[in-house]
Amino acid sequence: MNSTLAPREVGTPWPSSSSTNKNPAEDIINYLKQYAREKPDVAALWIFGIGFVLGWKLKPW
Repeated sequence: MNSTLAPREVGTPWPSSSSTNKNPAEDIINYLKQYAREKPDVAALWIFGIGFVLGWKLKPW
């Protein structure tokens, strides 16, 4: 698994708030894109399953 973040050493402080990215929606989207690139079959099954359940519960016809 290729991660861009290195593990934090024990005893080292957390990064200051000015250096962290504070955009959780963008972080989630980037994570989902990365996951879909690594495991496209699992991502496709999740999307199909969610679409099936939504279509079944909403009954658009």
